[in-house]
Amino acid sequence: MNEVDTSFIIFSSILVLFMTPGLAFFYGGLVSKKNVVNTMVSVFFITGLAILLWLICGYSLAFSGNIWGIIGNGQHFFFQNLNFERTTTGGIPVGLYSLFQMMFAIITPALFIGAVVGRINFKFLFFFIIFWSISIYYPMVHMVWSPNGLLSKLGALDFAGGTVVHIDAGITALILAIFVGPRTKKEPHHYNLAWVLLGTAILWIGWYGFNAGSALAVNSSSVLAILTTTMAAASAMATWSILELIHNKKVTLVGTCTGVICGLVAVTPAAGYVSSMGAFWIGIIAAGLSFSFVTFIKPKLRIDDTLDAFGCHGISGIWGSIATGLFASKSANSNLTLNGLFYGGGLRLFLIQLLVTIITIIFVGLTATTITILLKKFVTIRVTKEQEASGLDLSQHGEIIEQN
Repeated sequence: MNEVDTSFIIFSSILVLFMTPGLAFFYGGLVSKKNVVNTMVSVFFITGLAILLWLICGYSLAFSGNIWGIIGNGQHFFFQNLNFERTTTGGIPVGLYSLFQMMFAIITPALFIGAVVGRINFKFLFFFIIFWSISIYYPMVHMVWSPNGLLSKLGALDFAGGTVVHIDAGITALILAIFVGPRTKKEPHHYNLAWVLLGTAILWIGWYGFNAGSALAVNSSSVLAILTTTMAAASAMATWSILELIHNKKVTLVGTCTGVICGLVAVTPAAGYVSSMGAFWIGIIAAGLSFSFVTFIKPKLRIDDTLDAFGCHGISGIWGSIATGLFASKSANSNLTLNGLFYGGGLRLFLIQLLVTIITIIFVGLTATTITILLKKFVTIRVTKEQEASGLDLSQHGEIIEQN
């Protein structure tokens, strides 16, 4: 066991776990008062569900063995016959590596909750997350992060989850928003803007565990990931604020926080592969693309993605995955075999990243659509108009936020 690296991954795992309650505050602050409890419960209950699923089958389907490069062989269901004291090639105990990956399995489905808050049936969401984790998330982990995975063998670069986490969650958010349908009435006010800022700060801090921890060691890659994560978040924040100022003549707290999240999302797949200058441009372009989608394109599509889960995680995640093929540099990470397009590497890495991104979008889109269609036959996907009008806090949970 490498004690320094092991300590670092323990700390990183805690930071990633901390992101889920941070997301609950972020989303809870954005919705109307009558849906605050529902939103926060919908995010936070995933913690327990995802941990149990990871124990039962998640780790085994993601990392145990290999079937056609798509999924594991299920050899370690319930962690049976898994030696937790055995270490990886980097000196990290297998049990700790499993724990670190478990935290990603928690936060990823929580991200797409933002697309459908205030109108999705909680029972449907419960069963959807179970089938989604088994049919989409675990296969994506295997395909990208397992050495035998299909996309890994294609040469995909995804340092901390651009495809596995953000495109995955973003495309799922879009599919759910389409099937659930638009809100009957859009509430003009956010419940608590202070919570939005608090949630953003927690997510930003947790993202250091998310990205730097993905180096799985205290080394140059983890240091680089911290720097690039910071740079992309800052450049995206500034860009979103400038765009708001130009378009709306004012800078909002919600917009500023959204810009931060877009930068963090976009740099995730590239964090350990690009220079700080590369991260700077990744953040700027991510904010520009997501702002343009949310402001100009989304209203024309008439798809009600309530908290812009697709507009943020989907759009910025897609850009970040492709941008890795543009900005990746051997000077930033000597372990790379190819430079990105902008660093003299030619089209090869760019085309690999583009292909991997397209495959991810198609796989997640088709599978999420299939799950939704089949599950709708057994569980109602949307609450009644009366429940939606009165808010889901009382009808779904029997709890309400008291008046101040």
